Amino acid sequence: MDMHTVVVGTSGTTAEDVVAVARHGARVELSSAAVDALAASRLIVDALAAKPEPVYGVSTGFGALASRHISTELRAQLQRNIVRSHAAGMGPRVEREVVRALMFLRLKTVASGHTGVRPEVAQTMADVLNAGITPVVHEYGSLGCSGDLAPLSHCALTLMGEGEAEGPDGTVRPAGELLAAHGITPVELREKEGLALLNGTDGMLGMLVMALADLRNLYTSADITAALSLEALLGTDKVLAPELHAIRPHPGQGVSADNMLRVLAGSGLTGHHQDDAPRVQDAYSVRCAPQVNGAGRDTLDYAAVVAGRELASSVDNPVVLPDGRVESNGNFHGAPVAYVLDFLAIVAADLGSICERRTDRLLDKNRSHGLPPFLADDAGVDSGLMIAQYTQAALVSEMKRLAVPASADSIPSSAMQEDHVSMGWSAARKLRTAVDNLARIVAVELYAATRAVEIRAAEGLVPAPASQAAVAALRAAGVEGPGPDRFLAPDLAAADTFVREGRLVAAVEPVTGPLA
Repeated sequence: MDMHTVVVGTSGTTAEDVVAVARHGARVELSSAAVDALAASRLIVDALAAKPEPVYGVSTGFGALASRHISTELRAQLQRNIVRSHAAGMGPRVEREVVRALMFLRLKTVASGHTGVRPEVAQTMADVLNAGITPVVHEYGSLGCSGDLAPLSHCALTLMGEGEAEGPDGTVRPAGELLAAHGITPVELREKEGLALLNGTDGMLGMLVMALADLRNLYTSADITAALSLEALLGTDKVLAPELHAIRPHPGQGVSADNMLRVLAGSGLTGHHQDDAPRVQDAYSVRCAPQVNGAGRDTLDYAAVVAGRELASSVDNPVVLPDGRVESNGNFHGAPVAYVLDFLAIVAADLGSICERRTDRLLDKNRSHGLPPFLADDAGVDSGLMIAQYTQAALVSEMKRLAVPASADSIPSSAMQEDHVSMGWSAARKLRTAVDNLARIVAVELYAATRAVEIRAAEGLVPAPASQAAVAALRAAGVEGPGPDRFLAPDLAAADTFVREGRLVAAVEPVTGPLA
């Protein structure tokens, strides 16, 4: 566990905080302001609970059952029951980092003082995170409306000491045993608290925040691999000139062109060797890389704006307002987050597609401008990277299927009370798969492009200093260079790890300076 501490206040939670807690085990503390806000909003809920008039979420049933007024002696049971009945997920377990993000973001909203939850409930949420206890959450169960109900319910069940959870040692045990082992007292939910623990977009938001962090790295990595492929294909870097991109001022396009230009600085391969095979222009997959990569970058920027707004939100129903009112609302609807999750799956698929097209060009002797077929050592005896491209193509095809939007679908639930849902959780889950696949696709292009650059270097051509740095770092990571056929899967897996961990970007930046 990282000893870094994230302090949760009534506002101000950042994407970096989410990643620190979800991925790096940062500790969580509640600020004094958050504790005060929690106590103040709880006084309002307690006052409403004492009145004879029914208040949704405080003294009524939920969803299509909201018309029933619940007597005082049944309200604790009501809150327990909503958690138990809503913890109805099925399928494989969701990844630990997703569950930690889910819990942390729910704590963030609870700490805002708009939910009416007692301070001791929020403190228990922090204690569970700090103990490294991870509730068992399942793949299926959320429609992305009324919040990520089933996933959040499984988390709330752990707070009650029920259900199953994973301990810090990775062993799944009854949640009550894990709480006891860490000296944590299970919570006894009171009015509104069960509902408040379930009613948020926290799962889809957590996955959005982590996808953005991963995609930032992958887009910079793809700028680098595009530059390496351009260089290996003896292309021209003139298309990267800043004055060309200034007259079509999409911000991401200019950033990607600049990244590629800096990677290619000092190359002895670009634009100087076309006399043997004259061509007026490079293929679209080479020439238009900044336009495609850049459009994806701009989409990431928009998605980050939406994520920032959602991080600043207090999503619950009903909510406690500063003037003391407790009002029902529709803020739990996941549409804003669902849309950008789908947008990101689309641009990730297109980035993967253009990477694969450049890889295929590197392997085709009719289009590679003098490279050996499939970059093989002895073509015919050796198959080279033929099937590495097959694998990449299979991943691209899967990416296209994952790009089909989930948010365009809706299915009614709760006896038609919840008759339009966002499917944001589903959009987030398929985006996670898409991001994983994109890293693999970029890794295959890197593997092919570095081999091609080394073949050019063996012919006496001098690659750019940044290209040389990328090749050297990849080889130092255990990924072999040109030579006779060998078992490729371990090399491809190592290249995937190299890209995924940001080591490609780190390898070239000492030469290029920081890349965007």
